[in-house]
Amino acid sequence: MLAEADATVPHGSGNSMMSRNNYFNKNPDSSISMSKMDVIIPFSPDVPCDNNGQRMWWAFLASSMVTFFGGLFIILLWRTLKYLWTVCCHCNIKKKEAQKVNNPANSQVADGTAKGPDEKDEVVPASEVGWMTSVKDWAGVMISAQTLTGRVLVVLVFALSIGALGIYFIDSSDPIESCQNFYKDFTLQIDMFFNVFFLLYFGLRFIAANDKLWFWLEVNSVVDFFTVPPVFVSVYLNRSWLGLRFLRALRLIQFSEILQFLNILKTSNSIKLVNLCSIFISTWLTAAGFIHLVENSGDPWENFQNSQSLSYWECVYLLMVTMSTVGYGDVYAKTTLGRLFMVFFILGGLAMFARYVPEIAALILNRKKYGGSYNSTRGRKHIVVCGHITLESVSNFLKDFLHKDRDDVNVEIVFLHNISPNLELEALFKRHFTQVEFYQGSVLNPHDLARVKIESADACLILANKYCPDPDAEDASNIMRVISIKNYSPKIRIITQMLQYHNKAHLLNIPSWNWKEGDDAICLAELKAGFIAQSCLAQGLSTMLANLFSMRSFIEIEEDTWQKYYLEGVANEMYTEYLSSAFVGLSFPAVCELCYVKLKLLLIAIENKSELGESSILINPGNHVKMQEGTLGFFIASDAKEVKRAFFYCKACHDDITDPKRIKKCGCKRLIYFEDEHPSTLSPKKKQRNGGMRNSPNNSPNMMSRHDPLVIPGNEQMENMDMNMKQYDSTGMFHWCPSKEIEKVILTRSEASMTVLSGHVVVCIFGDVTSALVGLRNLVMPLRASNFHYHELKPIVFVGSLEYLRREWETLHNFPKVSILPGTPLSRADLRAVNINLCDMCVILSANQNNIDDASLQDKECILASLNIKSMQFDDSIGLLQANSQGFTPPGMDRSSPDSSPVHGLARQASVTTGANIPIITELVNDSNVQFLDQDDDDDPDTELYLTQPFACGTAFAVSVLDSLMSATYFNDNILTLIRTLVTGGATPELEALLAEENALQGGYSTPQTLANRDRCRVAQLALYDGPFADLGDGGCYGDLFCKALKTYNMLCFGIYRLRDAHLATPSQCTKRYVITNPPYEFELVPTDLIFCLMQFDHNAGQSRTSLSHSSHSSHSSSKKSSSVHSIPTTNRQNRSSKAREAGHKQNATRMNRMSQERKWFTDEPENAYPRNIQIKPMSTHMANQVNQYKSTSSLIPPIREVEDEC
Repeated sequence: MLAEADATVPHGSGNSMMSRNNYFNKNPDSSISMSKMDVIIPFSPDVPCDNNGQRMWWAFLASSMVTFFGGLFIILLWRTLKYLWTVCCHCNIKKKEAQKVNNPANSQVADGTAKGPDEKDEVVPASEVGWMTSVKDWAGVMISAQTLTGRVLVVLVFALSIGALGIYFIDSSDPIESCQNFYKDFTLQIDMFFNVFFLLYFGLRFIAANDKLWFWLEVNSVVDFFTVPPVFVSVYLNRSWLGLRFLRALRLIQFSEILQFLNILKTSNSIKLVNLCSIFISTWLTAAGFIHLVENSGDPWENFQNSQSLSYWECVYLLMVTMSTVGYGDVYAKTTLGRLFMVFFILGGLAMFARYVPEIAALILNRKKYGGSYNSTRGRKHIVVCGHITLESVSNFLKDFLHKDRDDVNVEIVFLHNISPNLELEALFKRHFTQVEFYQGSVLNPHDLARVKIESADACLILANKYCPDPDAEDASNIMRVISIKNYSPKIRIITQMLQYHNKAHLLNIPSWNWKEGDDAICLAELKAGFIAQSCLAQGLSTMLANLFSMRSFIEIEEDTWQKYYLEGVANEMYTEYLSSAFVGLSFPAVCELCYVKLKLLLIAIENKSELGESSILINPGNHVKMQEGTLGFFIASDAKEVKRAFFYCKACHDDITDPKRIKKCGCKRLIYFEDEHPSTLSPKKKQRNGGMRNSPNNSPNMMSRHDPLVIPGNEQMENMDMNMKQYDSTGMFHWCPSKEIEKVILTRSEASMTVLSGHVVVCIFGDVTSALVGLRNLVMPLRASNFHYHELKPIVFVGSLEYLRREWETLHNFPKVSILPGTPLSRADLRAVNINLCDMCVILSANQNNIDDASLQDKECILASLNIKSMQFDDSIGLLQANSQGFTPPGMDRSSPDSSPVHGLARQASVTTGANIPIITELVNDSNVQFLDQDDDDDPDTELYLTQPFACGTAFAVSVLDSLMSATYFNDNILTLIRTLVTGGATPELEALLAEENALQGGYSTPQTLANRDRCRVAQLALYDGPFADLGDGGCYGDLFCKALKTYNMLCFGIYRLRDAHLATPSQCTKRYVITNPPYEFELVPTDLIFCLMQFDHNAGQSRTSLSHSSHSSHSSSKKSSSVHSIPTTNRQNRSSKAREAGHKQNATRMNRMSQERKWFTDEPENAYPRNIQIKPMSTHMANQVNQYKSTSSLIPPIREVEDEC
């Protein structure tokens, strides 16, 4: 054996020196022959070792080989004997069965006599097997990780194996074989202790093994055979042999199992990474140990003379450069055994290196990039955003969430998604790296929720894929995300997007879902349909509301164009702020006027607290509501800093200030107290929300109606107080009728032509049997709100596929004045049959938009239908005749509207000769497709949607504008409540719970409580051409109009719908209008303007309903009343000669008289309506003159306040 480790050999021994000299003496004439292998191992006199220095490596190796092969032989012998015994027993059993068949009697006797002893013999082995089984089970439990004892034992064995490997590393610096004293060698004692423990553990494993043969051949068993016996030989021979102790490195393969037992490794990637690393390292170290043994020992057939001195770590280096195919050549194998081993190792090592190393590198790099955990910053909140994470959804969200108008947004945004971001999305995250972080994972995994600290997050926002082909599946995915998050952290605030309205009911099934703590579901279908429905009542309102809750930067334009005034309004947003104590005791109109005139703020609603502590949102409540301490106001302003004026305003300090920018925090003590009591609502917070749509209006004692239902004038009591008839739903928020079969409301083309429709809403819907439902109920509900009188409801006609409308009809059969014309919106015959030229609004929807992969083709049906309608031409005489049949009420005006209201419906020409003048609103999926709606505009294809002309005019609406509601709701949850109250017609939690149970509206009796719910505001449009505000229409100031409408009629103005070319000096034939939001006080008005206003509910409007008849006198009186309401240019009426109308009547009188006998527009409440037989009568000269009296009679409108006083 080698003796190159000179530093470790005692120099005081002459024999040792002679040994080393003889070992390194290569001269054949040496006095000591090397062939005799004289003293070649180091020893000392105090160590009892063989003085002859003979090597004993074969004794160590023999102990291992004898143990292995001896045990293997015993196992095989036992199996052979057992097999032979089984075969013999089987043959005896067969012989007995044959005897039973040949001699049944004897067999029975034999069986009877032998039965007892046989049973006794069977019992004894059974008890022995049970004892062995119990011992075997006990051993199995001890070595398994199912119990605490087993886990401790497994971990301890692994730790001791690594300790034994460490001792091997220490001993590898000594000679391969040397004399050692067990009582003085500390490392040998420790190694002996370890191996005794391994021997006991080996016995447990052997007892627990089901198959002893396979257990004997396991890797761990082989490791024990070649490491445990040599230790006992070392103690006996007082010498040590390094030998095969390097095999302990194979225990590293179990490292991942140990970490899983300790619950450290939980993810598949981490387990895979540890597995790859442990296999690679254990193979590497084991192979290095073998090279170290053979190179330091030499070949046995060469008398160990070709050995070389290599340290263990040099062998590790040699194996690495060999596996990597580098092979520098500075270290190489000299022995034949070493070279032979390297030949086979290169084949396996190279394959392992090429496979494992790249995979390990990939796992490490990916894990570092988007793994890890979020580290929260002290004093800074964070939110978690998950769901549909794409470049478009994230960019839209960040653009609105981090907008500069929100003041200082001290919130970090953590995105969690199971797919790593692409390069574009990654670049977006890097641009916002100070406030945005991305982690790869799923909210369905509790471990990933813990990584992003969801329990300490301020809120969790879930984005939905608005363009998915299956909306129900997308909603189900988001509901599962809500369940997972609420299960992990029940108190976390969640704001989620939902696509379908009926899926919102599933959120109510989650026990920890609580809207009072800030949880909200933004239903895109509900809000989209609500926005479009409000545009049917006041065209352009959808654009104005969408701009109010979206953050837009101010873009200044010098030229006097329509874009200049539009963009000035776009810069306004909706904010909330607590009102100063200076407003306490004032009525809402007084506070609203003061804020607009002095503070340059538009107050549209307040949050009122009842005596029970519940909160409710009141929109333009009227004089009866007085401001309380700590009232929260809803303002329209350009940024958050401006709204602070309402909080800082002090009458003593700011009463004489004319510049609103100088209104800042003063030193009054009441401000300090008030600020401490009511923090600003601009920061995210959780609060109880019982807004207008959350609570019914009668839930709050302070929400007193302006008219007590018990003291309503007698005519309306007769109309509404019939306790035996159901006119409204059970909540009193919507008009209701008994369910109707769809066949009763289907119109043929001829029947639709005979039914002279005017002032109605035409809904063009594309869809088929396989299309996803768009939720037409959400479109109809705002048009059937109970704050309209029955005669004010606009008839709704659906034009589309009957198969699709049958699927939607289940949610529509309880609404009055709804009809269906089976057909296609692309058929001009169908459109003419429903008198589309006389409609108040044409809505174009499609249920097939998300079934097309090409984004540019998703809106093809809606665009084609819109262009088809705009290119149609109509005969003016037909419009005049149909207007005549309606009692000379111009189309778009309800002939029975009361003379006490100055509100204009949807103003347009009395008759439409071209489809371009028909009011249309088209739903789009892809924002870029808006360029195809108007062929005469000059919009760039890359222009943002809100900057395009169709959107500014209110003729196009895209669901993408609702993305801003996510961030708006987070910063102030009352904003969503206000928006839903405005656009849904007054949906309440009670109604949502009812729809979740029944999926249909339930009728209710008219009680004082339900009738009180009618007393709420609605949006309308005020005309300026004539009427009580005609003096301000020609060059007046918008601020004067604002104050006059507020003081006289309790109407709150908040915008203008102006003709696009009104700023031009030359007249223009263009009828397009655009929206101006919250103009300044000095803004100049023009006569053609329409004013957006919040109108109070008028109880007296129903009085004229009971006195209507179908005589010529009633037609005359209703025409006169309508003239006092609507503003139509006098010149248009003067151009209509009575001769033209009489000629039109003569040509169509016979057909129209037959229509009156065959077709009636039926109503659904007999007590509240009358049959409208269509009668055509000759138009008298007196009636023709009444047409020219619209403007003169409009000045006779009495103020609403005076009417209220009379009531």
